[in-house]
Amino acid sequence: MQSFKLQPLQSSLVKNLVFFTPISRSFHNSKQSLVDEPPKPVHFKFKLPALRAETLVGGGKKRIDKQHEKGKLTARERLDILLDKDSFREYDAFVEHRCTSFGMDKQHIPGDGIITGHGLINGRLAYLFSQDFTVFGGSLSEEHAKKMCKIMDKAVLVGAPVIGLNDSGGARIHEGVDSLAGYAEVFQRNVSTSGVVPQLSVIMGPCAGGAVYSPAITDFVFMVKNTSYMFVTGPDVVRAVCHENVTQEELGGSKAHTMKSGVAHFAYENDIETLMKVREFFDFLPLSNRESVPVRYTEDSRFRQDAILDTIVPLDPNKPYDMRDIIHRLVDDSHFFEVMPDFARNIVVGFGRMEGKTTAFVANQPKELAGCLDINASKKGARFVRFCDAFHIPIVTLIDVPGFLPGTDQEWNGIISNGAKLIYAYAEVTVPKIAICVRKSYGGAYCVMSSKHLRGDMNYSWPTGEIAVMGAKGAVEIIFRGQDLKKAEADYTEQLCNPLPACKRGFIDDVIIPSTTRTRICEDLEVLKNKKLDNPWKKHGNIPL
Repeated sequence: MQSFKLQPLQSSLVKNLVFFTPISRSFHNSKQSLVDEPPKPVHFKFKLPALRAETLVGGGKKRIDKQHEKGKLTARERLDILLDKDSFREYDAFVEHRCTSFGMDKQHIPGDGIITGHGLINGRLAYLFSQDFTVFGGSLSEEHAKKMCKIMDKAVLVGAPVIGLNDSGGARIHEGVDSLAGYAEVFQRNVSTSGVVPQLSVIMGPCAGGAVYSPAITDFVFMVKNTSYMFVTGPDVVRAVCHENVTQEELGGSKAHTMKSGVAHFAYENDIETLMKVREFFDFLPLSNRESVPVRYTEDSRFRQDAILDTIVPLDPNKPYDMRDIIHRLVDDSHFFEVMPDFARNIVVGFGRMEGKTTAFVANQPKELAGCLDINASKKGARFVRFCDAFHIPIVTLIDVPGFLPGTDQEWNGIISNGAKLIYAYAEVTVPKIAICVRKSYGGAYCVMSSKHLRGDMNYSWPTGEIAVMGAKGAVEIIFRGQDLKKAEADYTEQLCNPLPACKRGFIDDVIIPSTTRTRICEDLEVLKNKKLDNPWKKHGNIPL
């Protein structure tokens, strides 16, 4: 971990600021010509430059140095890295808490442990808050919460994403129920904002108690390895109540949440890398549900054909391969931003671009569990698909799935209801949906993965596709028990275990040559860009949570 050097604060610049009144205009003669009068200095009854400088130092140099010793940036340094230069406009810099209990009447720091405002990321608007751990440990007070709620309300009003840089010890216990009420107000905003503008949470320090529930409601969660933690109750409480000895990292570190719980989507080495990845990821997202997907210039032609795709699927149906290799060969400039790469690896989800426009990809991964759908894969896929539908991002589905994972562990932990989440998500989607059967598409998993029956717009198969209730070997062992299974398997494969039966019934629109896949996707996305599909009116559905 590299150490971070504190950049000099710009207080000297602040002290030299001169504040001017707007240029006044007076009219003379019948021509009413404009005459600019010399600017007049504004006289303040308080020392604004000094007060402004005070807001920039947070909890003071000692606490800032301690933050740096841990390999962490300060709240303002993080904003400097995340945002375009000189684009940040701060709100409520002078807000202070109103608590008078337990000696808090003698502790007042401007900003109250959080920096809020708006700025630009690669020229696009975002609203942000950055919690300052040097001030009361970043703990949430009533006023702290009000500042968060204000920028969330503004983001919805104008249609821009909300990004939270979280570094908080949780509720400020000095304020009692006032801080709890503040959290509840934030949670309500998270829910009301969901599906209206994207919400990103970046966990950059310890987040405990109520501080973790707001990120959990947001769309995507980033973590920093070794310095960020999320848990409802910390190791001390776990030790006292459950008699389990566990470290912060084991209980709620980045590995725990990106690999085991699925609470977090990404984890990177340090603050700087994490914030730069947020900038990269932000470019894929529409600003709101009223906006189209962003477009980036590319010279990658829709007519580019990749001959390697014609042989990338092994002839042996049981031999694995990496589905991400196919995705990288389809998207613009091979740039694919995978979401949740370390959780439920048997399904791949993420964003790429097709002819410059953001496109979502969902794909079974034969390298993991043979590409079977299980509980975690179903939840991962369903949440991603629903996000894309909320923000008008078209979905391309690449299919190689032998079915749902069997076993008592899956059944007893709810594979039925969890698998149904993925069904529900795909069936509810109204954005353009393109699906391509790369190899296996068996049983109920065929239905789930954006099939024509779930209102798939364009459904294709490669010649290697096998669309059937199950594989030939398993099928003939059931149908032709005690007979010549070798011949029966060949007959079953010819009659049913290929894409032709589905094509004859219109369930597959065409069998395409793999190397032409990019061209087909680009053409279909162009055709479907004005697609209009509305679900029946309802207050909301009841997804099997």
